[in-house]
Amino acid sequence: MKKEKYNSFYALLLIIGIWYILYFTVDSSIITSPGAVIRVFLMNFSSEILPHLLMSFYRIFVAVAISLFLGVGIGLLTGMHKKIDKFLSPLIYLLYPIPKIAFLPVFMLLFGLGDRSKIILLIVIVIFQIIVTTRDGVRGIDSNYFASARSLGMDRIDIYRHLVFPAVLPGILTALRITIGTSIAVLFFAENFAVKYGIGYYIMNSWSMVNYLKMYSGIIAVSLLGYFLFKGIDWLENKYCSWQKISDKF
Repeated sequence: MKKEKYNSFYALLLIIGIWYILYFTVDSSIITSPGAVIRVFLMNFSSEILPHLLMSFYRIFVAVAISLFLGVGIGLLTGMHKKIDKFLSPLIYLLYPIPKIAFLPVFMLLFGLGDRSKIILLIVIVIFQIIVTTRDGVRGIDSNYFASARSLGMDRIDIYRHLVFPAVLPGILTALRITIGTSIAVLFFAENFAVKYGIGYYIMNSWSMVNYLKMYSGIIAVSLLGYFLFKGIDWLENKYCSWQKISDKF
């Protein structure tokens, strides 16, 4: 834990150092002083930045929760049942490569300009990665494990609970790490359309007002949002996948 804190502190110092180098070497008003940005961030955090940050977090959290519920369920079904996989895999392979941001105008027309269209867009981004990762994780389980579980008298629910789900959980968490980064980037774009709250809106509104200090404050807030989301996934991995770290030592 102390090593992780040291690494985070080192990364922060490195970023600030590079920022200061750019500030002193690049003759442009766009590159502002890191110290001034941090002061503005702290002064405006609770009154201005926090409401926008919470709204962005709400959209991501709801989308991830729904994606996990649906994606893991579909992934388990396609991984355990070949007939279902043969039916759904062509649909997944056709839709998965499409840039999901292209559907934003369609979702806004179908589901309105508010939160619903943004959340559905994030779900479409996250769910395919969860489905594919879960399905491939199930396929990677040795069939001998299933035979052993049945010989111990486990029913289907026990097999899912004690064998299948623990086996695919590390892959699901890895997929979450990948998709959350993409989700934050897409949400930044989506929050510039017909919303008044959201960290993407805050950054672009500050940019349009030529308030670069607030713009960089919003960028810091986005970075912190991603950081704590990743740390949350790390916490889940340490809590529910601790067996994996033990096995890695042998």
